[in-house]
Amino acid sequence: MDLRTRIAKDFLILDGGMGTLLQGAGLQSGEYPERWNVTHPEVIRQIHEDYLAAGSDVISANTFGANSLKFGEDELDALVRAAIENARTAIGDLEDKYVALDIGPTGRLLRPLGDFDFEEAVDVFAKTVRLGAKYGADLIILETFSDSYETKAAVVAAKENCDLPIIVTNAYGADGKLMTGATPAAMVAMLEGLRVDAVGANCSLGPKQLEGVVDELLANASLPVVLQPNAGLPRVENGKTVYDVDSEEFSSAMLEFARKGVRILGGCCGTTPEYIKKTVQKLAGLTPVPLTDKNITCISSYTHAVRFESEPILIGERINPTGKKRFKQALIENDIDYILGEGINQQEKGVHVLDVNVGLPDIDESKMLCRAVTELQAVTDLPLQIDTSDADAMEKALRLYNGKAMINSVSGKSESMEAVFPLAAKYGGLIVALTLDDQGIPSTAEGRIEIAKKILARASEYGIGAKDIIFDTLAMTVSADNKAAIATLNALKTIKNELGCHTSLGVSNVSFGLPRREIVNSTFFALALENGLSAAIMNPYSVDMMKTYHAFRALRGLDDNCGHFIDFATTLPDEKPQSTVAQTVVEENYGSELQKAVIKGLRDRAAELCRALLTSTAPLDVVQNEIIPALDVVGQGFEAKKVYLPQLLMSAEAAKAAFEEVKIAVTANGAEKVSKFPVVIATVKGDIHDIGKNIVKLLLENYGFDVVDLGRDVSPEEVVEAVKQKNAPLVALSALMTTTVPAMEETITLLRASAPDCKIIVGGAVLTQEYADRIGADHYAKDAMEAVRYADSI
Repeated sequence: MDLRTRIAKDFLILDGGMGTLLQGAGLQSGEYPERWNVTHPEVIRQIHEDYLAAGSDVISANTFGANSLKFGEDELDALVRAAIENARTAIGDLEDKYVALDIGPTGRLLRPLGDFDFEEAVDVFAKTVRLGAKYGADLIILETFSDSYETKAAVVAAKENCDLPIIVTNAYGADGKLMTGATPAAMVAMLEGLRVDAVGANCSLGPKQLEGVVDELLANASLPVVLQPNAGLPRVENGKTVYDVDSEEFSSAMLEFARKGVRILGGCCGTTPEYIKKTVQKLAGLTPVPLTDKNITCISSYTHAVRFESEPILIGERINPTGKKRFKQALIENDIDYILGEGINQQEKGVHVLDVNVGLPDIDESKMLCRAVTELQAVTDLPLQIDTSDADAMEKALRLYNGKAMINSVSGKSESMEAVFPLAAKYGGLIVALTLDDQGIPSTAEGRIEIAKKILARASEYGIGAKDIIFDTLAMTVSADNKAAIATLNALKTIKNELGCHTSLGVSNVSFGLPRREIVNSTFFALALENGLSAAIMNPYSVDMMKTYHAFRALRGLDDNCGHFIDFATTLPDEKPQSTVAQTVVEENYGSELQKAVIKGLRDRAAELCRALLTSTAPLDVVQNEIIPALDVVGQGFEAKKVYLPQLLMSAEAAKAAFEEVKIAVTANGAEKVSKFPVVIATVKGDIHDIGKNIVKLLLENYGFDVVDLGRDVSPEEVVEAVKQKNAPLVALSALMTTTVPAMEETITLLRASAPDCKIIVGGAVLTQEYADRIGADHYAKDAMEAVRYADSI
């Protein structure tokens, strides 16, 4: 049976853990499991056969870490080929059984947060995908991804290099989010837009701890939902890794998830064929919950989704050169910090989405749009509206966008639809559709509605549904036609009520040529909201517009106890409101401009302000009174789950830029060295993942520690040698995979024997406090900030 048909009709049972079973079969610490496809094929085949006997429909080839970062071209080819052959041999002549090419993360963090380029990541995944398709995989499973951006790179690689079904499962933490901050709703928005075949969660936690994640996936996904939990949390007993959820408890939990609507089920770390067997037994006779289109209109950033419902959505218009002399200057001068500042300021004023338009004839629009989109997503977690008439610039920006973007715009012109719809079909997005065509903008509401119907019909040919189109019925200036606003409002109301589509307007267009434009704009905004306006592109610095927005929400029952209105009203000045307001933002209390630049992650601005401050302030005072307090603000926000990892990293980068200025000043005047004791840091032998390690390194450096980074796949002997050479009082060790934790224990054992006074801190996705205690670490850090706090305590 065709796999996509099977998924739509019935449950699909995946297999369980591989790494822990290989350890039990003799896989040594630091040894790559993928090499066993060639060296121990009988072991791999037996594991596959055991899962098939337990009832698995899909066998994941032993290719989780098979990528070109770990293996040369010839070896990678041989390993993938052998892996798929082993799985295919195990299946033999069994019917309706499938072989999955299993792909895990690279262990690298993508730019601008890390040093790995998006296209480099796509290329790495593409090489493995091509081999999997070449050697006969039936589907691709992308699993254990903890970063939404790397997930997108893997999906793009899979879609561009094969036509196999794609299942995606992400590794969510105890807070219900990915490491880089994405919620399940955000991942569903992005992955449905990319047109994968199923979405879900795997690894990280046991079944019960993933309940909230599963509920959110089911509430948002129109696709089949997948679940592959761990067998609980790991611990070490008699030198072996064991888990705290047995097969009976696991299978009972999986039955409840199936009753809720999960239809693709399996296991991850610590699960065995017994876990799968009991799950299959419990599902016997159960009918899957039917798939339903949730009909959700939404966009997403790398952290969250924004849904278009009864709540009006505000789209900040300030990142746009039209009528903005200073912004045009910033574009020509490549002043990215000005653009980032506009984004940050609008977020502080309460917008939900940022419009990004950098179209000027004097610049390379594609290059600047891509840079603006990438760097804005590093300093703000708001979704973006990519606003350009250049199809090439649009495609490049959509490809790099981390989430599901708004696409501004398409029209009823054939050439416009032919350019935009294929891009939306490939990358996903919520398309802003303008109700105009080759004959221009109809003067009547009826004419605009007919264009809307034409756009919907054409979009459906590309598989794009009405929920992914938001219509702009075009606000025309009333000074030229006093019936213009009526036509816009009537078209808007009909499209919302009769076509069932959401609507958007560039509100301020209505008042061109009139004095005291804010009066007209805010009143028209109110009328549009009452007629069903879903989103407005507007100036968030306009007091009158924000008055209308907050008052509407209060009057429409969208503001509990009028709390947001009261908060807004108390910030208004006592004097009579002006018809216009200066384009400035009331600053929050950041302590200083330098602290704000660090907190907001503005690298160039932080360096510039630090350089100026150093002309009158001692270097150590700048560090202790400016940079460190700013980092503490961000660190505390991160620990309180109010700041996400990308924001933490960009703040650290801004602090690093400031520190470079401090170092220059120190060198120039012979002042005291700004550093604390050395810290040796490494990812343990056999593990090539260095995301966590690099985050800890960056923060330690910014807090003044002299970090000795040994890199990835580091032997115990190398760690000990570095500790002795540097006389380091602290070592930080990282491991992401269950199979490499024994190497961490070996390293700790050797350190205790060779450098007994050295403190050891450990971290990584597979570790827990109990596990860290068991292998002899001095401290377990659940995140990077905790590692910094521990280092500071020493």
